[in-house]
Amino acid sequence: MGEMPFWKTKSLEEMSNAEWESLCDGCGLCCLNKLEDWDTGEIAWTSIRCTLLDGGSCRCKDYDNRQATVPDCIQLTPKVVHEISWLPPTCAYRLIGEGRDLYWWHPLVSGDPETVHAAGISVRGRTVAEDGIDVEDYEDYLVTWPLEVGLETAR
Repeated sequence: MGEMPFWKTKSLEEMSNAEWESLCDGCGLCCLNKLEDWDTGEIAWTSIRCTLLDGGSCRCKDYDNRQATVPDCIQLTPKVVHEISWLPPTCAYRLIGEGRDLYWWHPLVSGDPETVHAAGISVRGRTVAEDGIDVEDYEDYLVTWPLEVGLETAR
């Protein structure tokens, strides 16, 4: 019998930086622009991706310096993960924070970074770059699929 994987034995707070970073499945969902209703706090998702998100690889083009380019980029930390209501239902940080396991398509489980795309979880092929889109037009790009991905592929 092998050792239990770190995400089954450690809390988010106990993980090393390398373990923490490896939890990101590369779906790109958290890098979609969202609109928040100031009165209700309700979040509406758009199909508009951050200027730094590569639409093909679903990875940040300048991860280490992202906050210099995108000042409102949210740095995920264990504390923030527990406070953010808009993390996608398939997000590994959310799942582990809630005491749940990773899905079969997560690269740490499958051993293949492409399974997140093959399973239809990622934003690959579904988004437009925010460059050149006026904030006033974001409502034209409202979508519900970011909250629905994975429903049919759950364990």
